[in-house]
This record gives sequence, C-alpha cells and structure tokens, in this order.
Amino acid sequence: MLKKTIAALAAGLGLSFASIAAQALTTAELAFRHAPVHYQDTDSSDYPSEYITAYDYDNDRITTNNWDNRGNGQWPATVYYSVVESCTHWFIGYSFYHPRDWSDTAFDQEHENDLEGAIISVRKDGTPFGTMEGMITVFHTDFFAFTPAGSPYRNGHETIDGTVSFEMDNGISRMKTVQEAKGHGLKAWPYASNFNGAANQDGIVYYPTLGTPGHPLSGNDRHVAYRLVDLNQPDGLYAAALGDALQPAAQAQTFATWGTFRGDTSGGCGSGLKTCSTNAANTPWGWDDGNDGESYRGEFALDPAHLFSFYFSGTGNFSQQYLSNPFLSGLRSTGFHSGHAPAGFATQLDLNTLYAKLVNSCS
Repeated sequence: MLKKTIAALAAGLGLSFASIAAQALTTAELAFRHAPVHYQDTDSSDYPSEYITAYDYDNDRITTNNWDNRGNGQWPATVYYSVVESCTHWFIGYSFYHPRDWSDTAFDQEHENDLEGAIISVRKDGTPFGTMEGMITVFHTDFFAFTPAGSPYRNGHETIDGTVSFEMDNGISRMKTVQEAKGHGLKAWPYASNFNGAANQDGIVYYPTLGTPGHPLSGNDRHVAYRLVDLNQPDGLYAAALGDALQPAAQAQTFATWGTFRGDTSGGCGSGLKTCSTNAANTPWGWDDGNDGESYRGEFALDPAHLFSFYFSGTGNFSQQYLSNPFLSGLRSTGFHSGHAPAGFATQLDLNTLYAKLVNSCS
C-alpha cells in the first residue's frame, strides 16, 4: 500500500522520475506512468458541471449535497486510480467524478453524482512499467473494449470497439480517453464525443501531474493538471464504502447500497421539465454491463482478470490469481464472506470463491 506520493518520494530523495522508475515500483508510480491525457467535452449551458473533481470536493463525504454544493466548479481536478496485480498483469483503473449528470433538454433525466471510468490490462513483461494490452471503459450502463496497436488481444465474448490512441506528455507516451458532455460516458479517444481538442470546439484537456492540481479557467481550457488519488487509501472512497456497508442504511452518508452513491433530488436536480433519479451513480465495485453475459456487477474492481479474459481472446499466458487485490482484501478484513455479503452485492459473485484467488506467490 502506498504511503507517500511519487512527488514526495522524488523531492525527499532528490531523484528524478526516471531514476525512481528504475527501482521497485509502487502502485502510485504505475498509475502515474499509465495515466491518460483526458479529453472532456463541455456544453456552454453549464460548463462547471463538466469539471472533474473529487467526490468529497465540498469537504464532507455526504453525497446527497454534491449537486447542491457544486458552485462554480473551481475545485482541484482529480482522477481516482486503483491497481490490482495478478501473477501476469497489472489492472489499473481510472475513475472520473462529476457532481452532476445533467441535461438541458426537457423531459430528459438527471441525477446527483456521476462516476465513470476505464481499466487497462498491463502485462508484466520485465520492463519497468509493463506493456498495455487492452482497455475496457464505462459508458453509462455499457462497457466498451479497446486495444492499442500491436496488442495480441482479439474479440472475445465482446467485440473490440476501437484502437487506443496516444500522445506525448513530458516524454511519456500516454493513452487518450474522452468523456461526453452532460452524461459523461467514457471511451478511448475519440470515440465518445465530437471533442478532439480542436480550437473551434468546446472542451477541456486534462494532464496528470505529480505536483499541485489545477482547475479549468473556463469550459475551453486545453491544459489542466489533475492529481491522482488512490481509491484504496486508508480514508478513501473504498474505505467509505466498507464503512457504510457496516451501517444501517439510514446512517450511511456516501452509499445507498453496495457500489451505489446516495443521491437525492435537492438543489434543483430535475428542474425545468426534467426528472431527477435518486441513488443513480455507481462505483467500480458497482459498475455493470447488464447485457454482456457472464460478467457481473463489480468485476471491474473485484475480479478484473476474469473481466478481461471474458471480453477478449488471444490473451496468452494470463493468470486469474491475485498477488494484490485491495478491493477483495478490504472486504475480507472487514469481515464479509459468502454468507455475509454487503447489501446490494452481486448475487452471481461468491466472496469465498473470489478470496481463493488471492495468493502469496505464483507457481
């Protein structure tokens, strides 16, 4: 578990990022190296609702006031990350939070809180940061699959939807992701919206930083630095999920049920001939594509090796044993098991079977 940021390591040890990368990697270093350049489409009728930030941007973990407290959106740009390690791969997830999933169309639906994201499989091939082989993204209630050029992955139970693009950022070739305006569905760039970074388009381009994050100066900002925050840090979002899962539902502050944010209709959500749904946004341990067959709710976090082996063929030597899976370890240490799962946990997943995938070493 990471105890310091890469920036603190570099500053404290007087090392460059390259020299740190040559040593044993932390999850933060892996997440930073593979972090995307992120293109966010914006709509001029409500720019601030397009800005990415943290779920507790308003200094509390109460999510039923996040629509209300959005203000001008000048909050630190934030992207959540997670790293799960199998015997052959790292599975690195990136999640993008918006306080509002909104609309400016009559009779459309809105909701408080919005979290969508992507996960990549990175083969541990002996190089310092491995080689990316595939990506799966969340576009509302559907998943989409992408591969970089040269990947061995082929169509599996799902069809590959496109090719991952890259751009250089301070000497690092970074994958590119993009989110649509308003609903914030996410895909590999440029498949999710008509914003590709051109000067005559509305949008924001976010870049990862080891330093201080920024915020957009407007709905048209081509370089905003975002910070990476570990979903599994001790006081983080996953800790909040585990804590709420132990509470009576009426006492939970962040989650309505396992993997689903609490959200209500206050603050004007649903105004102007629109509707507002409650408890409508999900997290990686609650994401699901409801029509993809035998891949189940929450596997994005809990069992990403199975998710990738299901979505793709041609994966080669591909282990489904985990040397580290903080999502499963957190559930186990909190006392959950097959006979005592959190309320709302996917019935198709068996916790004890998942726990058996956690190993101390690889054969």
